[in-house]
Amino acid sequence: MLELSLLGLVLISIALVLSWDADSDDDDSSGGLLQPALVPVRVRRQR
Repeated sequence: MLELSLLGLVLISIALVLSWDADSDDDDSSGGLLQPALVPVRVRRQR
């Protein structure tokens, strides 16, 4: 029973380390989401 508990603890620990190590969709690894890029939109002044 102790071996099974230790195996479960090791597997949970490995899963936590892998989830912390996984990259998110940010560009500087700060943990936040990417901000949308602002693209200039041309406005026609004459009709």
